[in-house]
Amino acid sequence: MHIREHSILAPDRPALLLYPSGVSITFAEVESRSNRLAHHLRRRGLHVGQAVAVLMDNNEHFLTVMWAARRAGLYYVPVSTHLTAPEIAHIVQDCGAGAIVGSAATAAQCAAVVQHLDSPPDIRLMADSDLTGWQRYPECVANEPDTPITDESEGDLLQYSSGTTGRPKGIRRPLSEAPPEATASPIAGLLDALGLGSESCYLSPAPLYHTAPVVWSMSAQSVGATVVVMERFDAAGALDAIERHRVTHAQFVPTMFVRMLKLPTTTRAAHELGSLRRVVHAAAPCPVPVKHEMIRWWGPIIDEFYSSSEGAGVTFITAQEWLERPGSVGRPVLGRAHILDENGIELPHGETGEVFFEGGYSFDYLNDPAKTAAARNMAGWVSVGDMGHLDGDGYLYLTDRRHHMIISGGVNIYPREAEDVLVSHPDVLDAAVIGIPDPEMGQQVTAVVQPVNPSDATPAFAGELLSWVRDRLAHYKCPRSIVFDAQLPRTATGKMLKAEVVARHSPLEPNQ
Repeated sequence: MHIREHSILAPDRPALLLYPSGVSITFAEVESRSNRLAHHLRRRGLHVGQAVAVLMDNNEHFLTVMWAARRAGLYYVPVSTHLTAPEIAHIVQDCGAGAIVGSAATAAQCAAVVQHLDSPPDIRLMADSDLTGWQRYPECVANEPDTPITDESEGDLLQYSSGTTGRPKGIRRPLSEAPPEATASPIAGLLDALGLGSESCYLSPAPLYHTAPVVWSMSAQSVGATVVVMERFDAAGALDAIERHRVTHAQFVPTMFVRMLKLPTTTRAAHELGSLRRVVHAAAPCPVPVKHEMIRWWGPIIDEFYSSSEGAGVTFITAQEWLERPGSVGRPVLGRAHILDENGIELPHGETGEVFFEGGYSFDYLNDPAKTAAARNMAGWVSVGDMGHLDGDGYLYLTDRRHHMIISGGVNIYPREAEDVLVSHPDVLDAAVIGIPDPEMGQQVTAVVQPVNPSDATPAFAGELLSWVRDRLAHYKCPRSIVFDAQLPRTATGKMLKAEVVARHSPLEPNQ
């Protein structure tokens, strides 16, 4: 279904609730507001296939702007608010944005971005704030019609990679040019598997500028569900939002699970979470002990999917299946998975190699044909750099990212195993295992740990953690040293910024 149908069937039902502010936007309001903006963009000259860059915090306008672009056959390009002005300007320029929409929270960044563009977009809208050279939105579209534009066609998300291994690249799929009401959600099968429909209330705790939050939030609205968007994630706040709004479905990333599990027992017990029917997680592999703890707390309702912004393939696993196969991310529901060695030879079940998919969504890396070609093998199968293996029943298990691998003494070491063990320690909030240059071994395996309590950052605790890991893993996989960090760098979807961790800690003398 299209969001327009719900504006007719249930015009007064909330399409969006913001937490904790309580701002509520109905389906009828989303429909009329997005129509007005679509008219404005078309009248100002934007045509099918052009792009609209969105640099906003989680606010009442974000999804409306996306719907306006989507129904006008435009690419909508959410931009991380954590990027610098030059980084944002690169994205705006690279996608050829014909419009940029900012908000009061990002006004300073918006002003700075314009200074880094030779030719800023003519259409510059500023939500709920005034900025010289920008039109105030939504006031500037108030007189536009609230009916659909005459040439509606389906637009699409143009997501930029998180840039964890270099400059962000735009991931572009070809537009169908079909009418919006005739286009199914790209995750319709997953919504059905979770039982998410018009009577549901879906919680989105992450920034909407990331792929999964925006795709799932818009898809939930397209089936008539109310979407609760957290203005910023807070572990205790997430529990309160579930209780307050009787949330039935939610999506988290593993770091959010960790932070909720580390809450005091009294805080966890204070909230009634019985409304939850299904929860899904993705974005990064979840440590097995963490997921076991979450299932013990919330019950066997925590499902998982694995994919990428590229949409090369999708796997899915229910909580019950996962309990039978801990650590798996499921079987493919889009595409077929293959495991290849470094020579491109397909490996048998149980052997670790690079994960490729055939039959996923078509895409290219915008303005980068070399990177587009490098992501595909001779058969046209696509890889995004993950390592893993398949079992005899076709369930996929991820090992780590290819570029995270450490080579120490000629042995390949995937740091995720040690990271998962470290995070399972009750006094560890986060951990990254990296390779530090070593003249004898090539790389020395070092763990960077963020304790729950900063006062625990002592040599004695480092020694305790080394013993903790060595009691649980083969010694060659274990860190040789521990250093501490007050805050490890992660994206809002839980991806560790390993390059930044290495840059911070390679020059340091670690605690032994």
